Amino acid sequence: MFNFRTAALTVCAFALASPMAAQEVNVYSYREPALIQPLMDGFTEQTGIAVNVAFLNKGMIERLRAEGKRSPADLVFTTDISRLHNVVSAGLTQPVQDASLAQNIPAAYRDPNNHWFGLTTRARIIYASKTRVKNGDVTSYEDLADPKWRGRICTRSGTHSYMLALTAAYLHHHGEADTLNWLKALKANLARKPQGNDRAQVKAIWAGECDISLGNTYYMGQMLADPEQQDWANSVSIEFPVFEGAGTHVNVSGMAMTKSAPNQAEATALMAYLASPAAQEIYASDNYEYPIAPGTKADPLVQSWGSFKADPVNLSTIAKLRSEALRLTELADFDG
Repeated sequence: MFNFRTAALTVCAFALASPMAAQEVNVYSYREPALIQPLMDGFTEQTGIAVNVAFLNKGMIERLRAEGKRSPADLVFTTDISRLHNVVSAGLTQPVQDASLAQNIPAAYRDPNNHWFGLTTRARIIYASKTRVKNGDVTSYEDLADPKWRGRICTRSGTHSYMLALTAAYLHHHGEADTLNWLKALKANLARKPQGNDRAQVKAIWAGECDISLGNTYYMGQMLADPEQQDWANSVSIEFPVFEGAGTHVNVSGMAMTKSAPNQAEATALMAYLASPAAQEIYASDNYEYPIAPGTKADPLVQSWGSFKADPVNLSTIAKLRSEALRLTELADFDG
């Protein structure tokens, strides 16, 4: 059941009943409310504008389409570039012109037409066994196809959005033929069929089922925060592979304004607030991610994992290759 809390459920009624209704912003979010609520509370305290967050597990595009011009949603929050791209491609967003957004969000992490804006990044890295893999043994994504890793790699489904984004990035750098060969070689090196989430792969390394796995950086923070998963986390090191001649693949959490946003001024103010360096550092720290505003720093725990150079390609380019990445993944029978 899709629900706002009480204030959000009656947003339209309040607007019709009184032209003096309290200012507010309504957010549809793929991020858990608890992860973003501290920032929303800070914005409300600073501006007096209430923020109502509705959490969706899925179906954001379908809901926005069904609601049409009557939708109460002003902003959408997502955790993956493909979801940002999809909501824009569906014609459900509008461009936002704000100087602070352009100043605080580098061009690689925002839509060239200003329809979506990144807030934090996470790197797609290698978790490597501390006892069975030497430092520097894996340095590139291309290296994962090397036969030396035969039977030593674990990963989640190749059709998951995180894996498709990585494959799309590989496709951007190497083209269709090389990407298909890479997928087939990577599959040949797997210790088991793709399964589970990123943390399940680290657990498999801890259990001795494989030696390296692909995963997002923030899962290390989540595992360290969970007493039942700390042994998994402490059994691995983080390695930052790169694309040859480029950098480490990153993805974003981000935001976009809906096409029919009823509270555009308030929504723009919230976007500017979230893009500010101070808010980005808080948001990134709460989620074990990396802030992207110039001059910002990651949380000390995240910094302890090491530094890396991010792949400079604009993520819109990666998102546009997702469908082709999926086709190649299925052609390689990666999950079979």
